[in-house]
Amino acid sequence: MSMDRFEMKIAVYPGSFDPVTNGHLDIIHRSAKVFDKLIVAVLNNSSKNPLFTIEERTELLKQVTKDLPNVEIDNFRDLLINYMKQKNAHLIVRGLRAVSDFEYELQMASTNRKLDESFETFFMTSTPQYSYLSSSIVKEIARFHGPVTDLVPEVVEKALRTKYPKG
Repeated sequence: MSMDRFEMKIAVYPGSFDPVTNGHLDIIHRSAKVFDKLIVAVLNNSSKNPLFTIEERTELLKQVTKDLPNVEIDNFRDLLINYMKQKNAHLIVRGLRAVSDFEYELQMASTNRKLDESFETFFMTSTPQYSYLSSSIVKEIARFHGPVTDLVPEVVEKALRTKYPKG
């Protein structure tokens, strides 16, 4: 694949986003500055039991990225490589919080290159203030009615309160 300077650079940031956190949003904002178009693709993984439906996760992402004109929110249930071919994208964005993320992400990047060598993965390190943050941690705090104000956008905090009502 040749990437001449006239070809639009379309990147895909795949993930569960259950729910989207400020860490995810940081990666989205930073990636949107680097690529012509960023597709945030919510994985509909049937082997997981998500808190939010695929529709809810997609809608929350649309709400928190509405100020980013080159960001598109979508969802998929296929192999990432197949989805990317449909979208004419060859760049994958992955966030790294810690060294512990790297081994898994390297394995996934290598697998994707094995399936199709025209795909490149761009690793973006978390901003230090979000390096500990994960959707799992957010859900655990919210489940016990702890404060998540600094961890997720306000619309996500409200959605979490509906999933974990007090009382």
